[in-house]
Amino acid sequence: MSMETTAWTQLHSVLNAQERRPLARVTLRRIGGFARPHRRRIALFVLLGSATALLAVATPLLAGSVVDTIVTGGEEQRVVHLALLIALIAVAEAALGILGRRLSASLGEDLILDLRTAVFDHVQRMPVAFFTRTRTGALVSRLNNDVIGAQRAFSNTLSTVVSNVVTLLLTLTVMLALSWQITLIALVLLPVFVIPARLMGRRMARMQREAATLNAAMGTRMTERFSAPGATLVKLFGRPEEESREFAERARRVRDIGVRTATAQSVFITALTLVSALALALVYGLGGWFALRGALDPGAVVSLALLLTRLYAPLTSLAGARVEVMSALVSFERVFEVLDLRPLIEEKPGARDVPEGPVSVEFDDVRFAYPSADKVSLASLEEVATLDTRGGAEVLHGVSFRAEPGQTVALVGSSGAGKSTIAQLLPRLYDVDSGAVRVGGVDVRDLTAASLRDTLGMVTQDGHLFHDTVRANLLLARPEASEEELWDALRRARLDDLVRSLPDGLDTVVGERGYRLSGGERQRMTIARLLLARQRVVILDEATAHLDNTSEAAVQEALTEALQGRTALVIAHRLSTVMAADLILVVEDGRVAERGTHAELLAAGGRYAELYRTQFARQPAGDGTEHAPLAA
Repeated sequence: MSMETTAWTQLHSVLNAQERRPLARVTLRRIGGFARPHRRRIALFVLLGSATALLAVATPLLAGSVVDTIVTGGEEQRVVHLALLIALIAVAEAALGILGRRLSASLGEDLILDLRTAVFDHVQRMPVAFFTRTRTGALVSRLNNDVIGAQRAFSNTLSTVVSNVVTLLLTLTVMLALSWQITLIALVLLPVFVIPARLMGRRMARMQREAATLNAAMGTRMTERFSAPGATLVKLFGRPEEESREFAERARRVRDIGVRTATAQSVFITALTLVSALALALVYGLGGWFALRGALDPGAVVSLALLLTRLYAPLTSLAGARVEVMSALVSFERVFEVLDLRPLIEEKPGARDVPEGPVSVEFDDVRFAYPSADKVSLASLEEVATLDTRGGAEVLHGVSFRAEPGQTVALVGSSGAGKSTIAQLLPRLYDVDSGAVRVGGVDVRDLTAASLRDTLGMVTQDGHLFHDTVRANLLLARPEASEEELWDALRRARLDDLVRSLPDGLDTVVGERGYRLSGGERQRMTIARLLLARQRVVILDEATAHLDNTSEAAVQEALTEALQGRTALVIAHRLSTVMAADLILVVEDGRVAERGTHAELLAAGGRYAELYRTQFARQPAGDGTEHAPLAA
């Protein structure tokens, strides 16, 4: 059996001795999967632990020889040589300890890197529905607290298990050789180690889960309250005293579980240390009695006493390691819980790229319902007892339309009619329940995610920016864009003068969600990002919603230029922005109620004409033109 296998077998035995749960074995195998790429370093680490254990057993034997030499009146030179050997062993043991600690730390940090990367990449693949339900603070806690808790299994627990198991076996062998009677009597107290370890491990695991949940809840509340919109909402409608009391209550619960955990650990370890001291007194008393009767050498008594400390120390450490393993196992399980969430939207094997050239967009009898919580989320990430398992109600009912290459199709209608839902199905933020969404004549479910991203560009009504520089936010669209192209996109979005006036120009940080800019400036920044991307299909979801009339006209001019030769899907409440569309769809209650051009729909006198009359004052003018809109 290899050293790596031995190490994991020992870890497995500790787990089984602690609490026999079916999930533990499954989790252990998955941990082994993360450990497999580092098996050479793990094997080296096990060898170092074994060498350290050998040195630890050698020192008590040499100390006993020193005592025997002194008692029997041996040569001074032998005592000096033995002392020098003890010193050399101490130096070697210290050096191996440092090297082993460095290696275990390296393994632990690499595990953190692997786990964090795996969780981050997996979460990136989750559908938008996952993020609409999950509390951000709870998810971040998995990437931070739980990953670090899992890392302890490598950096601390593994080294403890390996070195102490070897030390324990060697120490027992030597003690039995010196005096099997004293060794067996000293081991009478062994059950005092095992029984509390089994009981305490379960309790510690429960407290660890509770602590993880409470920390995530507190972190979530801080994340929500410290964000710019959250802080604004609290200042406008919140009560600072009540907010402070509620946060303090959460923090107190975290403190209380921390105190309980620390106290339980301290009582446990102190009790085991006390048992070790009682056993040491027993060895000195019984060993001294044997030595006075001539049945045992004085040096053997000293060696047995020192070896006993090497025996009970590993036992104490292993008993504590059981608690640490259970805590680490809980952390691993919480991390794996996220990794086990299967993304609803996955790229098919053999998916193809979007066809070259101008592309069409087609919705063919599309029906859609937002997924229920149990399909996309975890109760622990939503901080609820159980997930809502009710199926989602259908929100789109047989939607069909086609936008030819280069055409602009506009979606208008009441709020909540399903316009934004239609827009989200095109870039495959969600998948349809029946029917098909096609780009370039190909079902989006048969296209690669990368080619779909390169083909479709979207500006939402909430112009989101990262807490980064203007340059970094623009380069999300095209990382290879030159300085000239950045400024050209800003100019076309009527934003270049503002950026030039900022303290650091393109390198000015815009703040969280872009809150250092006005609403209209944020929206124009996202439009500049779209202009820079130069994608063949453009989706505008209320892209000019936050602009005043002057800015809207300027940006509309830039968008008209940007949409030339591109297929566009435009959602707008302001009918003034879509009157020139090739096709206008009136969406009501998840259905296309009317379709046609602006003139055709006005002539039909239906819902579109009603919306138009609501927004525009149609007064006769001498030149026969219509006046500007009176309301947004």
